[in-house]
Amino acid sequence: MLQSSQLSQAGQSESVPPLRHHFTSLFSLPSSPPCGGFLWMLSDPLYMSDETKAMLSIDDEPISEQQSPSSTTEESPDEIASHLSLDASVVPYIGQQFVTHDAAYEFYSQFAKRCGFSIRRHRTEGKDGVGKGLTRRYFVCHRAGNTPSKQPSLKPQRNRKSTRCGCQAYMRISKFSDGGMHEWRVTGFVNYHNHELLEPDQVRFLPAYRVISDPDKTRILMFYKSGITVQQMMRLLELEKCVEPGKLPFTEKDVRNFIQSLRKLDQEEEGIDLLRMCKSIKERDPNFCYNFKVDSSNELKNIAWSYASSVQSYDIFGDAVVFDTSHRIAALDMPLGIWIGMNNYGLPCFFGCVLLREENSQSFAWALQVFLSFMNGKAPQTILTDQNAYLKEAIEIEMPDSKHAICLWFIVGKFPSWFNAVLGERYTEWKMEFYRLYNCENIEEFEIGWHEMVDNYGFQTNRHIASLYACRSLWALPYLRGHFFAGFCTAGASKLINAFIQRFLSAQTQLAHFVEQVAVTVDYRDQTSELQSMQQNLQNISFKTGAPMEAHAASILTPYAFSKLQDELVMATHYACFQTDNNSFLIRHHSKTHTGGDRTVTWVSHHELLSCSCRMFEFSGILCRHALRVLSTANCFQIPDHYMPLRWRRTHYSVVLGRGNGNFDDQSEKVKTLQLMVSDLLNEAVKSKERVELVSMEVEGLLARLRQQPVNKSWQIEFIN
Repeated sequence: MLQSSQLSQAGQSESVPPLRHHFTSLFSLPSSPPCGGFLWMLSDPLYMSDETKAMLSIDDEPISEQQSPSSTTEESPDEIASHLSLDASVVPYIGQQFVTHDAAYEFYSQFAKRCGFSIRRHRTEGKDGVGKGLTRRYFVCHRAGNTPSKQPSLKPQRNRKSTRCGCQAYMRISKFSDGGMHEWRVTGFVNYHNHELLEPDQVRFLPAYRVISDPDKTRILMFYKSGITVQQMMRLLELEKCVEPGKLPFTEKDVRNFIQSLRKLDQEEEGIDLLRMCKSIKERDPNFCYNFKVDSSNELKNIAWSYASSVQSYDIFGDAVVFDTSHRIAALDMPLGIWIGMNNYGLPCFFGCVLLREENSQSFAWALQVFLSFMNGKAPQTILTDQNAYLKEAIEIEMPDSKHAICLWFIVGKFPSWFNAVLGERYTEWKMEFYRLYNCENIEEFEIGWHEMVDNYGFQTNRHIASLYACRSLWALPYLRGHFFAGFCTAGASKLINAFIQRFLSAQTQLAHFVEQVAVTVDYRDQTSELQSMQQNLQNISFKTGAPMEAHAASILTPYAFSKLQDELVMATHYACFQTDNNSFLIRHHSKTHTGGDRTVTWVSHHELLSCSCRMFEFSGILCRHALRVLSTANCFQIPDHYMPLRWRRTHYSVVLGRGNGNFDDQSEKVKTLQLMVSDLLNEAVKSKERVELVSMEVEGLLARLRQQPVNKSWQIEFIN
């Protein structure tokens, strides 16, 4: 190759260009070579050395074992080292010896990292086990060569930009034999680049240097099985290694790729284990429900399941359901859907779970179909979800008679990212205005207020505001008051639901064990709910009005539902009642002198039928203050039975026996005796702390054994008054 002195004679500058010199394209150089003219000459056969020609030639003859190296570098190791402020011992040179070609590759790779580029293996000559075996290897800059043309394909392909630019930096090694011993020597080395080299803090991002060590892989695998997110993994590894954020030798993308490779290896096996687990649970509990779907490759795509206790709960509390699909199983990277209800004590109850490989209309439609099959075809009156277009489409098809609504807490959770930067200091003020509009009494008031809000805050072109307004009938209370929501629209309900779901997310490990872990979580939650229900029942009820209706409601409703009704009874005393005709009453707050807050109540006494224009009973199942004021005016001492719904009542059990299966009276007496025994048990247990602990421990064991007993399908347990 041309040496520095030869370059100078050819019209170049007196000094060799430094290593980090940024050259122009090989194919757009002027006729007179500029400062980087070496590259121009390197591409011309007249100026190529034998070594460069050999590297670019496709039909090189393998180097003879006895042949001595004749190639040279453009600069000496000392000159290159001085440019880079490196020790000359780390710079390759002609004649340098290595025991193996892998050792040569590692040495050149470390040199390249110090320089600001990475390398890759290029051509080889010879083949292991054939003739003289492998005789020559070329290592080139990662930007060597040109982008290969893509062949037309029917499958969609990612349009990635290539980093190759025809760089001709390389190192060649050849194998020599001496007395039966083999060694590899550097026989060619070019260290000029036609591209800018990276700085030390940038070169670590090259794929060749983003390496996850085996100990780090072990730690990541442990984090992965524990359900820790990738962001959390990175932070933990940074803390363990005492490095600054972002200074690990690999990136989040590398970790995700590593986890994905684990999933690809284990996906089919995990799917088989998961189905085996479901089958095992089904054998132990015949009332366990599960269903699954496989793809064209016979790999598990979707799976859903529910438990016998969940199906029984749904029969009473399945009128309003939250289908939460906003979470993912981090360890599996799968969307998780959970069906949740609200029981008569105001506590969340589990109805079912689904794992989906994809989030699209077809997957959601399958999930809804399977859920309905678990629940004997009974669709909920109301289903609340996140703002998901695919899910909305699936519900319209699979549950056309159910009212679909969007949970407000899903919407509000996105407000900081949507509006904080836009509104600045006015964000809190606007949020209060939004809640005011959300709670408007009627649609007309909402519409007027919304347009005023848009003008006041300059939201005319805000896409999030436009999206919220377009789907207002799915989340704004003025549009929803005529539908039953079981208290899901309150802030307290969202906290309970989130805490309930976190128990599932904290139980993530391997996919095959997730179903069983959910069962343990549900069982624990059921026991907790039973304990909380007992504690509520044992609390002394404080009457606030002394009205007969209050005492009547307290004897029938759960403490949770009674507290809601009691608040309305107290507020009813603040209203005046005016009868307008035989069945209609005008209700007005004592402080109001205008008709803006008036409510109209219809009361048909001989049929005991009530309805109020505020529609609170339809919305929550609790009579409103306006209706209670009319009942008080009509001298009613009890609330009509059908205005204290079954789902809000204190529950006790009665057995409805199937035809031709025993004596009903005998079995009914046994159940009544059991009820008395349970009542006596509670009365005795609450007399001391030690008694409560003893009973709790014994009952937990009894419940565990009881749940393992098969259910006789000729019997149906019902909740009745």
